[in-house]
Amino acid sequence: MASGATTPSTVSSSTLVVSPDDLKSLLHQGPSQVTSASDLVEFLASRAAVSSAVYVYDVAEQIGFGALTKSWVGSLKYSAPVIPLQTRAGAGLSLVGRLSEGTSQDAITGSVLTTYTTPAGLAAMAASLSYLPPASSRSRLIVQVPAVTPVGDTFTLSPTLASLSTSFSIFPDSLAIILSATPQETVDFALLAYKLKDWHVVHIFDHHSAAREVGHNLVSNHVKDVSGLSVSEAVRVAGYAPFEFAGDRSARTVFVLLNGQLALIAKALASRTAGVAVVIVRVLRPWSADELQKVIPSTAEQVYVYDDVPCETTRGPLFAEVFASLYDPTHPAMIRAQRITPDKEREFISDPTLFYSHLASLSDHSSPDISLENAGTKLLFLSTPSNPLTLFNQLIADTFSREISMRRLTDYDVFSKAGGVTADRIILSPMNDDGNFLPVSLALPFSAGLADFMCIIDSDLLKSHSVLDCAKPKSAVLVITSWSSAELLANLPPQVLALVLRRKIRLYNIDAKLIASELSRDAATRETAESLIIYLAFLRLYLGKVSNKATVRKLALRLIPDGLRDDIFSEINARTWESLLQAELSVDHEISSHPLDTATNILPLKRFESNTIAVDTGSGQTVYNGSKVSSWHEAAKHLLFPSVFTPLLPILPETEEFPQLPSLHPELADRTYLVTCAVNRRLTPLDYDRNVFHLEFDTEGTGLKYAIGEALGVHGWNDAEEVLDFCAWYGVDPDRVITLPVLGGEKMHSRTVFQALQQQVDLFGEPPKSFYTDLAPYATSPLEKFALQFIGSPEGSSTFKKLNEKDTVTFAQVLQRYRSAKPGIEILCEMIGDTKPRHYSIASAQSVVGNRVDLLVVTVEWTAPNGNQRYGQCTRYLAGLKIGQKVTVSVKPSVMKLPPDNNQPIIMAGLGTGAAPFRAFLQHRAWLSEQNIKVGPVYYYFGSRHQHQEFLYGEEIEAYILDNVITKAGLAFSRDGPKKVYIQHKMLEDAGSLADLLKNEAGVFYLCGPTWPVPDVYETLVNALVKNDQSMTRESAGDFLESLKEEERYVLEVTLPTFACGDLLPYISSVGLLNHMPDVWKRALNDIFECICEICIKNRVCDVELSVGYVFTV
Repeated sequence: MASGATTPSTVSSSTLVVSPDDLKSLLHQGPSQVTSASDLVEFLASRAAVSSAVYVYDVAEQIGFGALTKSWVGSLKYSAPVIPLQTRAGAGLSLVGRLSEGTSQDAITGSVLTTYTTPAGLAAMAASLSYLPPASSRSRLIVQVPAVTPVGDTFTLSPTLASLSTSFSIFPDSLAIILSATPQETVDFALLAYKLKDWHVVHIFDHHSAAREVGHNLVSNHVKDVSGLSVSEAVRVAGYAPFEFAGDRSARTVFVLLNGQLALIAKALASRTAGVAVVIVRVLRPWSADELQKVIPSTAEQVYVYDDVPCETTRGPLFAEVFASLYDPTHPAMIRAQRITPDKEREFISDPTLFYSHLASLSDHSSPDISLENAGTKLLFLSTPSNPLTLFNQLIADTFSREISMRRLTDYDVFSKAGGVTADRIILSPMNDDGNFLPVSLALPFSAGLADFMCIIDSDLLKSHSVLDCAKPKSAVLVITSWSSAELLANLPPQVLALVLRRKIRLYNIDAKLIASELSRDAATRETAESLIIYLAFLRLYLGKVSNKATVRKLALRLIPDGLRDDIFSEINARTWESLLQAELSVDHEISSHPLDTATNILPLKRFESNTIAVDTGSGQTVYNGSKVSSWHEAAKHLLFPSVFTPLLPILPETEEFPQLPSLHPELADRTYLVTCAVNRRLTPLDYDRNVFHLEFDTEGTGLKYAIGEALGVHGWNDAEEVLDFCAWYGVDPDRVITLPVLGGEKMHSRTVFQALQQQVDLFGEPPKSFYTDLAPYATSPLEKFALQFIGSPEGSSTFKKLNEKDTVTFAQVLQRYRSAKPGIEILCEMIGDTKPRHYSIASAQSVVGNRVDLLVVTVEWTAPNGNQRYGQCTRYLAGLKIGQKVTVSVKPSVMKLPPDNNQPIIMAGLGTGAAPFRAFLQHRAWLSEQNIKVGPVYYYFGSRHQHQEFLYGEEIEAYILDNVITKAGLAFSRDGPKKVYIQHKMLEDAGSLADLLKNEAGVFYLCGPTWPVPDVYETLVNALVKNDQSMTRESAGDFLESLKEEERYVLEVTLPTFACGDLLPYISSVGLLNHMPDVWKRALNDIFECICEICIKNRVCDVELSVGYVFTV
């Protein structure tokens, strides 16, 4: 800090005040860990008064959000229940399921669910959230999204929203998205999210810097009832503009940005530059074109719209909304897209002057004075996690809290140095400073040379890192070291010495550890004394010319910890004053005398990169990247290897008998196994029109374990000959090694082109509409480029529909149609995306078959309208398996599971291959009987067309009947008699028994197969209950069946048959399914049909066989 700095005299208290009306006075009893806006968001969200439950996703914990919420459960009154979740395929479905079905308690009190996730985690949930039921005052979802994403090779934390760029379009209309950028705004919007009772809400806030800063005078402003208001109106009632305007009202150049760090930089520019304006978007959804049009000046000639995108070719969601809102042929304003990739955003955040210059280059004005010096006095303290500055930080806070505003942000770099590096950035400014707010990360970036004062606790950092790049010219740098002044200069690398000379930096050194050890033998007192010595040295340098021993002693005396004797303190003060030395570095200092005296020997210095967030839970332990550990050495393992210590799968010991094969689908988060095909036997006659076949896989030596009723995910391969033919046509060597990114992360893995196209890439799947748009820039033929652009545009919808539904073209066929469009093979693989595993109910019980897993599969094939024969990719792959062939599989949980009590009766109804899980049920119950374990009654209903051709596992069923494993069997073969007989007819014959089993003996009913019998089976059970109990009405019987769902005693797993997407709704209507279903089913199916084309075709979030068999479970 420059000597002679003055301290403002304004006095204010730094307290946390929350409206009692909003939180029932709870916050006044809040925990001591609530010190930042992010902490306060967690506290608000975790109160039982506002949330029925808090779902904490692992990705949120990994960036320091959610650990406090979990720590408060059981230790803090009125905390909502916390459910930890992992971010993987299907993320968000549990939330949708609870809001759709709810629990018995939800029916009484309502269900307002809160979830914590990151932008990347929210992107993974997008497909699931598209099925959200309508929001209401009693049932809605609030998603708190701390905007932090690791990017680059060093996993530097960034506020980028690039991972969400393609997800906004598939969020449901009932989902509001609001964004905050300042600490107070974060608190206000977090509270407002729970006031918007007609909306599901996503609140995105700056957890990268602003919301984590400590020292703000935060208040929870009372938000009035906003029922009936639009989201924009509610935001305005809360005291904010949905579209904030800053700058010149007659501006010719306007920048439009989502609320965040870059928006605050642009706002600072607009406030001091004529002809420039900024519009900051706080409400992204629902979008209000009218609101935007009101704030854009009529003088605007250029409108630049900034979007966070993963790559330069991706179109951002904000540009699409702004363009649609402002485009007017009669007004010549140009609307231009500015795409900010994660790397570019990291560059702008690291040095805000670069973004200033970028904005200035787009306007008619030269870059204005972009100095950030008016942001206050800036202090930087660098240490290691093993040298905590807790006491020192408290002393600093107590020194200034009564006089000026002190903001502090703590970051960690765990990759660039063994043991890690801690950086505490502090901004001191007047209490009533009403200037434009800039987060600490922007006001004091690490590479801009803006620190007025630096303190380096670990002197080794001077040799390894470019830490003095942060120091302002003529500033003071205090080094805590055992080196003498001469040794300090001798240990500085040449480039650091040159920097010190050029900026005239004043270096000071003191051996705090030596002084403390000489004055105290007690370890605790010695640690306290060390912090106090650093604090006293800081005070002396901070006060500059006005400092003297007496002044420093007087200031510090009122802050010293209890238990430190006055005589020890006086001695510490005196020794500190004497031992603080300035290194004498003359202008003509011989840099050439340094041991590293040649350019070739000068070692490059590392930069500090913030890549970890730590949370003190107040229990004596610190949570780093979501892992609670008791020491830094243990923490370093979690920080450096989060995929091992915070995995998506359970942690496996190093001595695991069957470890995961690292080369087996490395792009997948799921645990995979390599099993061997032992049996592939067709069950239906060769002349029968359906190929139903039985598979057995040998799992010996793989460690694969599965529970009864679970599903086996099969990672099918594309046909080898077709892949080789494509490689030859595309002109690519199938043996060439390429590198592809791991899905949903920054990691990469390498494979040959043949391996990638055969085993991973969905080359022969159906392309979404976006593929045509993405492919167009690579077309060298103008005609083909235009055609691809047209198909991908809204005007080309009918052409796309014909290609997709009638011609049923694949990715490969599109490329062969437009031959001039040939992106590089690595780019092509990323454009196409991965083939997803297909899941099949396991048809065996491991308790019976041991190291084996069985499947029952029917080939999926159909004739497209153009006459082409098409096949389901995975069933075709399975049907062609040879004995001994290896297959990659994974295991997926299912709702189809036996009841916990073996004496509970089970009623199974299966059609066709729907018999698969029931074969496993029967095997296990038969095994229990052989062990002389009593089991309850077993009713088995099976239906198919012909007994001779399609009585699947018929001999086994007959044997189970003879052995009394099956108490009663109802076999329905609809085409074998003069009158069609279905399973519901067989169930009707046993109506009295079924009603008694369900109502009086805690029986469990299962239905597995196609959807069409669902309403008839439902009606049969309702009629059976009414007939068996005269006091029951049809309505109460229906309510009883609904209650069985909650108890997992009415379980359905059904599939839609083979249809193109456009034919699904007519099919559902034709069988009258919607007319006979419970309301919750109707709502679910309506949501499916509203979204199915966009989700299945455009975004490919479901299996390619979604159009021939969409599976949903109730």
